[in-house]
Amino acid sequence: MKVVVNGEERTVDTVCTVANLAADLDVGPKGVAVAVNGEVVGRSAWAGRTLDEGDRVEVLGAMQGG
Repeated sequence: MKVVVNGEERTVDTVCTVANLAADLDVGPKGVAVAVNGEVVGRSAWAGRTLDEGDRVEVLGAMQGG
């Protein structure tokens, strides 16, 4: 199945959750926010939020600096 992650098309398993995708991308839940089709998915919901064909996923990480 294909989804778009941060603007790039990506092939994922037919049954894929936000948690699975985060693990595949090697991003931990701390300091990371995920939105699917423009709606933020809270960390506690990652394991239960499945992705559908064509979903647009944005993965954003907090950065330090100044």
